[in-house]
Amino acid sequence: MLKFIFSSAIFIGCLVLNAQDFVLSNNAEVSVITVGPGDGLVDAFGHSGIRIKDEANYLDVIFDYGRYDFDSYFILKFARGKLNYKLSVSKFSDFLQYYKFTDRTVKSQVLNFNEVQKQRLYDFLIENLKPENRYYLYDFFYDNCATIIRDVTQHSTLNDVVFNIPKAFKKQTFRQLIHSDLNQNTWGSLGIDIALGSVIDRTAIAEEHMFLPKYINSFFETATFGISKKNLVKSSSVIYKARTAKQSSMFVLSPLVIFTLLAALIIFITYKNVKSKVRSRWLDSILFALTGLIGIGILLLWFATDHTATAYNYNLLWAFALNILMLKQVRLKQPKLWFIKYIKFLIIALCLLALHWIIGVQWFAISLLPFLIALIVRYVYLVNYFKTKIN
Repeated sequence: MLKFIFSSAIFIGCLVLNAQDFVLSNNAEVSVITVGPGDGLVDAFGHSGIRIKDEANYLDVIFDYGRYDFDSYFILKFARGKLNYKLSVSKFSDFLQYYKFTDRTVKSQVLNFNEVQKQRLYDFLIENLKPENRYYLYDFFYDNCATIIRDVTQHSTLNDVVFNIPKAFKKQTFRQLIHSDLNQNTWGSLGIDIALGSVIDRTAIAEEHMFLPKYINSFFETATFGISKKNLVKSSSVIYKARTAKQSSMFVLSPLVIFTLLAALIIFITYKNVKSKVRSRWLDSILFALTGLIGIGILLLWFATDHTATAYNYNLLWAFALNILMLKQVRLKQPKLWFIKYIKFLIIALCLLALHWIIGVQWFAISLLPFLIALIVRYVYLVNYFKTKIN
């Protein structure tokens, strides 16, 4: 790995140093490369890059804006929304070999650029490759390895590209776009649906769909130059076709199965409590601690980070942060009278969550549904139990 990083650094350095007044030949080609999704969460949405091929100058490289550094503060930076991504360049043969090894489809679209546009693009990328320019603040929806391909293309053509609507195109919300590449019954999808707020349930305008590489591919395919009306893409091809389909996670260990079993356990214990007229305080302590801690995490993502997609998160209606402060009351055999009103408020909050879900204010993780049902069953039981004790 260190050898690869060292050789890459030398390659980039040589490319930048040799770029002074470098002129591409008339036969140089500019291509947009789209890589299909992989098996992991990080790779689930694909990848994009720009290929510069100039056989006359023995040049065949790919520039991509999807690199990041795993330094000692990576997790903290990612959580706070302050993660810097960077532009990098590598030999196209190495790039292709890697994605063949990981068995991911690689598509190419040769752009219908003239010599001036090719040179302007190349000069821009080389300038961006300099250490002082290569880093940018990553945003999953608005500034990533795919959206920059769109922006760089517009820069190179002086905003002369018109992105026409592809055939069979259907506008979707940002969350629906994520779900289109991610099985909803996975832990990664569950984490995304809990962490991201109602702001991503807004319907994306046509060009905003291009935060996903596959939409870069489809929108470029139908794009034209505004003045000449020529097609942006001269030719399209599949350089490598994945041999196997994406592997799905084990259903037995999926969130829906786990939360269904958890919900069944909560409802069963509640039923036993009703029969025996004895409350399982340990269960209530776990539920209040769990929902309270998750609620605190959601609040931190909303107010203590730079993430734009974590705002207005109505998962707080079930993951109520104040629950963590109620642990003392939960442990008591007979809590204060106001605590009964507090539990009634939690029931109302869950009803509001259902309303938000139904009218489309925010979509919640479908795998959470059994747990939410069990939660409201437990809260209703607690209200009735405490009322009986008071009477």
